[in-house]
Amino acid sequence: QVQLVESGGGLVQAGGSLRLSCAASGSIFSINAMGWYRQAPGTQRELVASITSGGSTNYADSVTGRLTISRDNAKNTVYLQMNSLKPEDTAVYYCNMKIRRRDASGTYSYWGQGIQVTVSS
Repeated sequence: QVQLVESGGGLVQAGGSLRLSCAASGSIFSINAMGWYRQAPGTQRELVASITSGGSTNYADSVTGRLTISRDNAKNTVYLQMNSLKPEDTAVYYCNMKIRRRDASGTYSYWGQGIQVTVSS
């Protein structure tokens, strides 16, 4: 079994910073792509940032220059450093990982439980 647990959300004023963490545990052989998504009330879930196993990154236009994704392979963890936060960043943030398991063939997609980020004006 594989589990993803998120932490680091909360309430912050506009212009402030937060760092989200997402740690995977269980029967893991390797982790390919990692990503962060978010969903605000009344909107579709959108991709915020992604990072490949080789370290290549992609960002949504709305967060480029303010948010940074990184990974620690030894800890099976992905981070999202959020700086210069804006009220429009308010959403529930979900991590996602594409994982090859030790006890099963193929690659599987896993989601974290979601964590609230609220940016006040």
